[in-house]
Amino acid sequence: MSHLTFPANKQALIARLRRISGQIAAIEKAIESDETCGNILQQVAGARGAINGLMDEIIVDHLREHVARPDLDEMARASGAAELIAVIRRYSK
Repeated sequence: MSHLTFPANKQALIARLRRISGQIAAIEKAIESDETCGNILQQVAGARGAINGLMDEIIVDHLREHVARPDLDEMARASGAAELIAVIRRYSK
């Protein structure tokens, strides 16, 4: 299923991913530098929050574009819903 994303949203998502990449790199550096567990855990919690925020944004976008959009036919709507359900089940494990 293709995903239509407006260019502004796409750029915002890419910027968000780059920040997350930076957070992951900082965690790696912290571990290599033998920083305290507390500091590393704080960084991991921040990265997890950032990934959760990204996931939330993409879920909402998918829901709007592939499930709730009024011009979708029933087959497309069912397909979009099934895809979203599968992702949410995997994400919640």
